[in-house]
Amino acid sequence: MASPNAANDSTRVEELEPGQESVGLHYDTRLPELTWSRRVQIPIIAAAVYSIIRTLGPTLRYEVLGWQHAERVYASGKQCIWAFWHRVIIPVVWWYRNHGVVVMNTTAFDGQWTRKVIEWLGYGTAQGSSSRGGLRGLAVMARRLEEGLDCAFTIDGPRGPRYVAKPGPVMLARKTGCPVMVFHIGVEHGKTFEKTWDQFLLPRPFSRTVMLFAPPIYVPPDADRQTLDAKHAEMQSELERVRDIAEGWFSLGEAEREKFRAEFRR
Repeated sequence: MASPNAANDSTRVEELEPGQESVGLHYDTRLPELTWSRRVQIPIIAAAVYSIIRTLGPTLRYEVLGWQHAERVYASGKQCIWAFWHRVIIPVVWWYRNHGVVVMNTTAFDGQWTRKVIEWLGYGTAQGSSSRGGLRGLAVMARRLEEGLDCAFTIDGPRGPRYVAKPGPVMLARKTGCPVMVFHIGVEHGKTFEKTWDQFLLPRPFSRTVMLFAPPIYVPPDADRQTLDAKHAEMQSELERVRDIAEGWFSLGEAEREKFRAEFRR
């Protein structure tokens, strides 16, 4: 049965990107058909992953730098469009749980059990795929931003390429006037799964972490393709910068860390 808001969704999709063909490769809301065995696995995997996060999360110790940028956005009456690399999703979802942030979530099998986990942690979801056409997921996000909720993208997800940012946040920022906010988390002790596409990071219990937030990236509502490309490049650059600093944080001397603390606190 069609959603009662389906017509509105279609309108919002067209408003988000008139040149729909050029971005149609990125977001879709159609659920793929799954075998019975795969459907059975969804709640089992979701429960196991949720249990791991609930057990590990309370032991992590966060140092947060640059959060004043978000506070200034909120003070201006805007919401944030968060963008971060898929690799650090575990420490991220625990730190900002129960704030109602709406996350772009793939419609594939992995996304169906992931959706359960993040909703149990107090997030909302907008269904979208990076492998098929359509922009309804972005339309849902635009509506949620208007309602006063933040939105978030695992920006190289759901399956990479690793550390290559997709265009969704910049498009959404142009439509809504809300800025793109990028960040990364560095972990003192953790396990990197080298064979996964994202080099998935699982922090060790009781590990220290550092969370670095870059200044907001605003996109003009009348931005043309050249401006959009420039803003996308700026987002990619900022994502790489905070990643590199955060990933190397615990190998730095204390004097070097203090220099970065002073920078990110400005």
